[in-house]
Amino acid sequence: MINLTNISKRYGRQIIFVETSFQLNPREKVGLVGPNGSGKTTVFRLIVGEEGPDEGTISVPKRTTIGYFRQDISEMAGRSVLDETIAGSGNLGELHHELQELELGMAEAAADPDRADEMESTLQRFGEVLDEYQSRGGYELEARAREVLQGLGFAPDQIGNDAGELSGGWKMRIGMARVLLARPDVLLMDEPTNHLDIESILWLEKFVKSYPGAVLLTCHDKDFMNRVVSRIVDIDGGEFIAYTGDYDHFVRQRAIAESNREATYARQQSMLAKERRFVERFASHAAKAAQVQSRVKKLEKIELVEPPRRRKIVEFQYRTPPRSGDDVAELRSLSKAYGPRVIYDDFSLKIRRTERWCVLGRNGAGKTTLLKLVAEKLTPDAGSVRLGANLKIGYFAQQSLEQLNPALTVFEHVQASFPTEGRGVLCNLLGAFQFCGDD
Repeated sequence: MINLTNISKRYGRQIIFVETSFQLNPREKVGLVGPNGSGKTTVFRLIVGEEGPDEGTISVPKRTTIGYFRQDISEMAGRSVLDETIAGSGNLGELHHELQELELGMAEAAADPDRADEMESTLQRFGEVLDEYQSRGGYELEARAREVLQGLGFAPDQIGNDAGELSGGWKMRIGMARVLLARPDVLLMDEPTNHLDIESILWLEKFVKSYPGAVLLTCHDKDFMNRVVSRIVDIDGGEFIAYTGDYDHFVRQRAIAESNREATYARQQSMLAKERRFVERFASHAAKAAQVQSRVKKLEKIELVEPPRRRKIVEFQYRTPPRSGDDVAELRSLSKAYGPRVIYDDFSLKIRRTERWCVLGRNGAGKTTLLKLVAEKLTPDAGSVRLGANLKIGYFAQQSLEQLNPALTVFEHVQASFPTEGRGVLCNLLGAFQFCGDD
């Protein structure tokens, strides 16, 4: 279906791909993997034509529709969640909104006798659009949009709200709903599970598995990958290397391939060392001159095996925290509501030292609210939150800009958090999270 043939791509001095090829077949579900910066997002941009290769060709059959879910979402405001989803779902969504505009135009023309000619042309266009809309299953569009939105976690009463008032995470879900609703021949999905809860991930998993088109996705959730993909394409050193099977099978096969490469390299290095020792030892012996020359020529003709590449995993060590009191946090008879919507009513919870808690619940149940109450980012309407002695809390928010200042650089942020640490320590910390150089 889609072929990337002998493509090369670089950004300045950074080489992404070197004369490598990859094919995505109809109805195939493929996982795209590789370290950060290896070129996964670049593959998507090449396929949709946002960028071109420096060398090689990319072929996409005519009339093949491609849907691309990406991590950056455009501004949304003025439309309901439902209308925003339908509007971005492709040609059928455009027909849906054109019908609405034509209906409004006919109503305005009918009220004005001087606009009879305009009424006639509007009626003609309305008939053309309506025929196409009906033939393509347009009247099922709104029902399908609601089904997709609810599958991605929207409650029925949220679907009519202004999309512009939602958080970034919810807007990402609308962006995904648009792509899924369009039902393209090829789905490109860049980290689709990032902003989803467990229920939505399970729904998306069923959707992708039963999807009749081809799917190419990146994902940090290996369990999701295991359940939906039948092939893995690994970007390794500028090359596409394909493995049939799920993610776990890929990990095993890659380990075997790396072990074989290391063994082949070690055997050749041992052989080369032996031949070189012979040449060095007998180079001045006239009786061995013919053998020495023979082995020198043999060494010159040998195709050297490249040393195996190893993906470096940066170690991150957690410092031992100070010992807190046995009681870490206690919530007593706590109540919290947002307007008429009650989240907690007479809720109590006790967290003790060394315990590990996981908070589950459907969207809007109050998971984030609970974390913010414990972290003292929110104040309860009633009841109390009592934190234990000698307690140091780290809070990681879903929306990172809640905790970050966009005016500061990456280094300035960690420096503000750890003012007594030296530059080297902070650079090592950032390096563990793959920030380097000008980043």
